[in-house]
Amino acid sequence: MKVSVIIPVRDGERYIADAIGSVLEQTKPPAELLVVDDGSKDETATIVSQYSGSGVRLIQQPRRGAAAARNAGVKLARHQLLAFLDADDLWTSTKLERQCAELQSDPTLDMVFGYVRQFVSPDVEAARRARLRCPNESIPGYLAGTMLIRCESFERVGVFETGWAIGEFLAWYARAQLLGLREKMILTVLLMRRLHRTNQGILKRSEHGDYVRVMKKILDRRRESEAKLTSL
Repeated sequence: MKVSVIIPVRDGERYIADAIGSVLEQTKPPAELLVVDDGSKDETATIVSQYSGSGVRLIQQPRRGAAAARNAGVKLARHQLLAFLDADDLWTSTKLERQCAELQSDPTLDMVFGYVRQFVSPDVEAARRARLRCPNESIPGYLAGTMLIRCESFERVGVFETGWAIGEFLAWYARAQLLGLREKMILTVLLMRRLHRTNQGILKRSEHGDYVRVMKKILDRRRESEAKLTSL
């Protein structure tokens, strides 16, 4: 089973090399890595270009957001499995190997998730580090960065909605649940989520209302689905 990995990035020169490295150093390397540069104005494209001989493809587009960048990568992906990684996060070395084994052992599974652990980036200054909340424990990671999914299963759900500033994966995952996709959570840390001074979740606090709107949309869809079932 071959994996296409998609990394959306914008102005990620500080961390993109580490993210790419964590993909290329997998015990089961992917068949391709698509880095979608969403209109960066820094040296991101130059850094990614240095990996061109390692199965890494650079795709550049005007600024359209992370969801649109992921969708662009999906459109170009050529293999049976899809995985996603944010440009500031890291995979543990056995992520793809463990998840591929799960999908191979159970053909009825659509997607596999794993646990996530957060860490404060070493380049964060002491004053800001003291204000960041970084839990010590790992938690179940229902995130794009922990997911490995069959391409045909992803296509059943459809692309990520581009209208959300944040929370687009939550909206996608809710649609997947409504369609009844079968999933498994591996009790192993597969993703290291970096906390730093330019986290999008921190920068876009004013847009956290999107989470509320996403949740409302999810509940509305569930009510509609339940209403249809009871009317049968």
